[in-house]
Amino acid sequence: MSRKLPLADGETCRTACARALIRSGVDEKTGEVLTCAALAERVGWCADLVAGMTGALLDGHWNTSDVDTLAGGQDPGGRKLPSNAWMALRRLGWTVSCEVKVNDRIVRMAQEQAGRALRSVKWRADLVAGVLAVWPEDPNKRTGEEWDAVRAAIPGGEHLPSSVIRSRTRQITSFERNHGRRPVDVFELEPTPRVARMLLLAACDGQQAAIERSAIEPTKALLRLQLPTRPSPQTYRDWTWVECSITLPPTVPANAVIHLPTLHIAGGKVRTDLAYTHPVPKIQRTGHTVALGVDWGLNTLLSTGAARLHDEGQITDLGAGAQFRAAGVLAKQYRLRRISERLHAKTDHYDRLADPSLDSRAATLAEEIRRVSARRSNLNDALAWSAARWAVDQAVAAGATVIYLEDLRSMEAGGMGRTQNTRLSQTVRGQIADHMRHLAAEVGIAVVTVPPRNTSKHCPACLTSLRHRKAPDRPTVPGWKWAICPGCGWQGDRDQG
Repeated sequence: MSRKLPLADGETCRTACARALIRSGVDEKTGEVLTCAALAERVGWCADLVAGMTGALLDGHWNTSDVDTLAGGQDPGGRKLPSNAWMALRRLGWTVSCEVKVNDRIVRMAQEQAGRALRSVKWRADLVAGVLAVWPEDPNKRTGEEWDAVRAAIPGGEHLPSSVIRSRTRQITSFERNHGRRPVDVFELEPTPRVARMLLLAACDGQQAAIERSAIEPTKALLRLQLPTRPSPQTYRDWTWVECSITLPPTVPANAVIHLPTLHIAGGKVRTDLAYTHPVPKIQRTGHTVALGVDWGLNTLLSTGAARLHDEGQITDLGAGAQFRAAGVLAKQYRLRRISERLHAKTDHYDRLADPSLDSRAATLAEEIRRVSARRSNLNDALAWSAARWAVDQAVAAGATVIYLEDLRSMEAGGMGRTQNTRLSQTVRGQIADHMRHLAAEVGIAVVTVPPRNTSKHCPACLTSLRHRKAPDRPTVPGWKWAICPGCGWQGDRDQG
């Protein structure tokens, strides 16, 4: 099929990803129908081979010198390194051998996965190096001069959230407390990353995998790939072609061009991360006249208000705004957090006792912690998608072409008590912002983050500094939820204002 996407005027192409499940397969050589479990077993054998080679590559190049060489973008001959990670590693001569019989495309997947991990660690390496270079006298509280110095020592540090620097400082302090000295670099601070059992088919070509969308059923796609018939293949005869039918999710448009997916095993089933490219409206960089403002809250997770910019420069609001309330979901989230904290506390107690008779109980607790963590993760993901979808729908309904979002993704709450600080810090703001950009791009709406400073300080009508009170019926009790303007008399919810 053609990989070139036709575009109309005012359109651009965009690549997204959707998840799908492969329920069965057919071995082309024998005609055997592979059940879900049999297919997962064969994919798992191939993923184990790739993971083993990926781990060997990471172990051999998990150091400052090699990471700097890869990030430098040039090979020893001065030529520019390719953008594909596996091609860049081959240009540098970083390869790996396998004791069993595999084709070159399997090695490619291992090099691609290792190359991506080595490229991604460069940012963390520069960050840790900058923090170590200007270590403060008191790690718990930097002075203004020390903040300026550490930001100057980190590439792009002037735009880096303070919470990122503080978290790395705490990590280094913990290492120093355990080892009696500070680490040399991030490669001593962090172990070699765990290798995921997955197949990056995007690094392959038609000799290893191919995918085709059905012309008869647009919701179906056929994936063909070579898989081993045994855990340790000794000859190429131990590899056979397997056909897998994939039901495309409804989020994949009919005119989208699909690409080779990434396969991984989850719950004993083969799941795919299917990339596809489709046309979307171009996002305007200037000329916006209708905008939607989005403000964060706690119980009221999001507050929105639309405004119009007129030709003479006047700004008027459109309607009374709206609020996304998720008190019930957040209450469940906090309850799961408390359960997780109790389980971890009990597990730590068993570890301190070091009683072999408690090993079975500790294993039971570890499994329960895993299940609670999975529930928390699923709940956060569902909440983030729901909130982002709601905000984008508000923008579409108002006819807005831009969303202005308060940038609180890295905020660390403080000064509000232990419980309130934890609730604020664990809000899934980063996920909501990412999902909001994803969904807004589908309809050609720009998402712009703005600094949070003074966003709730001034009156939306006359820009006078507001007085914040506890509630509208308690105008003399200091608080933060209700705002009253001493100038024009406007009053309303702080977040919505």
